[in-house]
Amino acid sequence: MRTTGQLRLALMTSVFMTASLCAAPSFAQQATETEQASSVDDIVVTARRREESLKDVPVAVSAISSERLEQTGAADITTLQQQTPNATVQIARGTNSTLTSFIRGVGQQDPLWGFEPGVGLYVDDVYVARPQGAVLDIFDIERLEVLRGPQGTLYGRNTIGGAIKYVTKRLSQDPELTLKGAYGSYNQVDLIASGSAPITDTLRVGGAVARYTRDGYGTNLTTGAEHYNKDVTAARLSVEWTPTDDLFFRLAGDTTEDESNARHGYRLKAPTTDGIYDTRAGIGDEGYVRTRGLSFTGEWAASDALTFKSVTAWRDGDTKGDGIDFDGLPQPILDIPGYYADSQFTQEFQVLFEGERWQGVAGVFYMDASAEGAFDTVIGLYPSMGPGLPAGLTTFTGGKVDTESFAVFVDFSYDLTDQLSLSVGGRWTQDKKSVDQLRQNYLGIKSPFFGNNAAIPAGRPSTDYANSDTYSEFTPRISASYKFTPELTGYASYGRGFKSGGFDMRGDASLYPETINGYQPELVDTYEIGLKGSLLDRRMNFATALFKSDYTDQQITSQFFIPPASVVSFVDNAGSSEIWGWELEASARVTDSFIPRLTLGYLDAKFNEFVTFNPLTGQRENMADQREFQNTPDWTANIALPYSVDLGDRGSLIFTPMASYRGATQMFETAIPLLDQGAYWLYDATLMWTAPDARYRVSLAGRNLSDERYRAGGYNFPGAITGDSVIGFYGAPRTVSLSVTANF
Repeated sequence: MRTTGQLRLALMTSVFMTASLCAAPSFAQQATETEQASSVDDIVVTARRREESLKDVPVAVSAISSERLEQTGAADITTLQQQTPNATVQIARGTNSTLTSFIRGVGQQDPLWGFEPGVGLYVDDVYVARPQGAVLDIFDIERLEVLRGPQGTLYGRNTIGGAIKYVTKRLSQDPELTLKGAYGSYNQVDLIASGSAPITDTLRVGGAVARYTRDGYGTNLTTGAEHYNKDVTAARLSVEWTPTDDLFFRLAGDTTEDESNARHGYRLKAPTTDGIYDTRAGIGDEGYVRTRGLSFTGEWAASDALTFKSVTAWRDGDTKGDGIDFDGLPQPILDIPGYYADSQFTQEFQVLFEGERWQGVAGVFYMDASAEGAFDTVIGLYPSMGPGLPAGLTTFTGGKVDTESFAVFVDFSYDLTDQLSLSVGGRWTQDKKSVDQLRQNYLGIKSPFFGNNAAIPAGRPSTDYANSDTYSEFTPRISASYKFTPELTGYASYGRGFKSGGFDMRGDASLYPETINGYQPELVDTYEIGLKGSLLDRRMNFATALFKSDYTDQQITSQFFIPPASVVSFVDNAGSSEIWGWELEASARVTDSFIPRLTLGYLDAKFNEFVTFNPLTGQRENMADQREFQNTPDWTANIALPYSVDLGDRGSLIFTPMASYRGATQMFETAIPLLDQGAYWLYDATLMWTAPDARYRVSLAGRNLSDERYRAGGYNFPGAITGDSVIGFYGAPRTVSLSVTANF
């Protein structure tokens, strides 16, 4: 029963709308008594593959401009977790640059190769298939967009939970050069250079390079190495050619190398360090993640009504290093050295059409992707053999997943009247996945793959198979929008999202024979009503939405330690659930100097069914009453209070204090009180001075000013054999940085 939760949502929505409309007289009076406030600026987005005002788009979408990102001191795309409702966007457990993202309770925590993300990430129009290296630093960017809910009729790849768009700047017609340097806490040094130059009237070249370094928040007390440090180099280069007014071509390349040290976590059971950022790990500290890509985009405006677009892209990446020390101790009690690599080729063709009363997009998408990896589960001490005696038991797991995907999609809108518009769309997707997996036990510390050629195979492989499967689905979308006034739009929509099935690359066929058959796709049906627009003579912009999602065949990963020395994984289509939610984003120009922003999100996510293996009984059971959604807080909130001061011929100042709230969350579907994170607030503030001609800018930014200690991930392997390996990974402590930007 969710009667209380539903009434609560409905009450909040009605209270908000009533308060907004009833506030008009007093707000107008305030504007009359002071200077007449001008309207809040319109934000233009491309959520529906065409430029539209944010308040007119009948989709739940957030847009954060580069100016706002700078005003709030944002460093990378994880700022979206603070500034958008009902979103989890954070660094994955045990990594420096792997992305974990959830929107409205739908996502994927596990970055294992072959798993599909629940939230699509796009750099411009290029889909990024893998989460490794996807914590993108913010530089040379125009804006970030977050689309919430299924978006398959508009985007090349499936986006069952939503989509994050990282939109870079197009090159200027004039020569430009921007230099930025920053210094901050923990010896942070950021150096960024970006610019562009015209070669001819129609040809431009430009790019950006960034170097980020920072000492660790903590130390590996065993090796003396920095822990939670940063060592990243990133670059982009693009060439744009506009031979005529109707033709546009762009060739773009990017590369990122992250040589930050490995992260090993903090022991929550029997801690051995005083600081949560310290460790006593003995596996080693080397880490390396590289991603790179090349894309070619062509656009042809064949007429005022018809535009053709092609996006061809290639990307690859690899992750190497010493791995994660799960026990956080010098001995190899539970160590996981690992390796990942991936590559992808994508081709998308789009046709955008627009008439006096109709507009839309149709497209074809193809992807050929490969992801591979390997890791050892090293159990180095075994108590029954005597204190401190090495067991040398290692389980090697490795394999490869190939994915070939083909899809066609269309989304068409028609204005039935000047006020009423109807949109219909559909997508057909077919994914073929092929897998090759090996799981082998060894006597010895590490397997031959990770350098121990003396390791002895312990029996036959527990898993050794190759298989393939094909998954296809048609996913429709329909919406209606109505303009109550030129500044106020309401909409109602239904959409289905699809995430294809696959194979569990950790699966142990000797203990769970069904693993070789893989798992099936999951589906989300989302119903939504929303209202957005402007009030009070356009001095207030807002967007609010109420939604319900029916989530079926959820792909749930469960991991258990099974003696004598094996961590076993199960991926089941275990769950069906209901998710109710409400969202609000609002900004108001109280005066020309004071424009506060408010974001609220609420989620009520409950499992109706959760059928999975119960290690206590050895049977599959419905355990819905013992499971909760992971990475899904009930409340998220953000309030920013930017206040600007015009200094005349000395430039301008803007002070932006910001507070964000995140409700309590579970790390996994099973409650783990020692590991799960309670509710917390984060407080940030930025003071920025801009010269009169905007040529120079100086910014002082403080993040997590209350020095809140909060966990962003963790692992749970309690017990003597695994060294009571319950470990947490933490968000950044309080930091302050000073940056200087010069434009030429």
